[in-house]
Amino acid sequence: MESEMLQEKPLIEKYNDLLLDIGSTLMVAGAHCGRIERNIKRIADVFGVDIEIFYSFNGIILTTKMRNNPSETATHYKRLPSHGVHFGILNEISLLSWKVVSDHLDYPHVKREFEKIKKLSHHKRIQIVLGVGIACASLCILAKGDFIDATFAFFASMLGILARQEISKRKFNVMLAISGGAFVTSFIASINVFYGIGALPEKALATSVLYLVPGVQLVNAVIDLIEGYVATAIARGFYAGFLLLCIAAGMALSILIFGINNFY
Repeated sequence: MESEMLQEKPLIEKYNDLLLDIGSTLMVAGAHCGRIERNIKRIADVFGVDIEIFYSFNGIILTTKMRNNPSETATHYKRLPSHGVHFGILNEISLLSWKVVSDHLDYPHVKREFEKIKKLSHHKRIQIVLGVGIACASLCILAKGDFIDATFAFFASMLGILARQEISKRKFNVMLAISGGAFVTSFIASINVFYGIGALPEKALATSVLYLVPGVQLVNAVIDLIEGYVATAIARGFYAGFLLLCIAAGMALSILIFGINNFY
């Protein structure tokens, strides 16, 4: 029944739904506004429609208009779930948009290909956890920490991201997940500082929480600001800034518990 209702939609409505879905998927996966607009416009040009997009941090409004019949228009709004990062989806949608241009794909073909892209999964959990641990341990060594400091950074960051994932899995607010991950990570790293086990234990404490830094949001905020998407840039910047504040709060709590007063 639902498929029959979708088939009854005017073509402009189908175009709007598909392009809006692509745009929202890109934004949730970590794309900046300029990239979203370029990808959608490539596909829209092949479909023969003009587009107007309004971006906000929580949603996208898309207006589509048939070029051969400007009176035929559609405007829809789509609310976005929590923002994340999925470079695989960003890459595949970009490749799809160029394929639409080169092969002149029609609406059904584009929709089928896009539905496959939406089902792309993230890396396995064990890969993410080990990758975070190795990255933070490597950063600790680069910061002149010794093998013991790197070991603390390795296990602290792994347990911290596990805590963050478990909190997120239970649908708690992302701010709480970030604060919880920062607390668990810095609590374990603070053991090294408190007992002075490594040569430079404060390096382990400083580098073990770096996996929580919202780098994609900060970079996107700068790019959006440069490209003129001021409202979205400000929203992304404030969001990233508050995540940094949550990291600081989690670290401060663990440092307070251990009574560390010489951390710098």
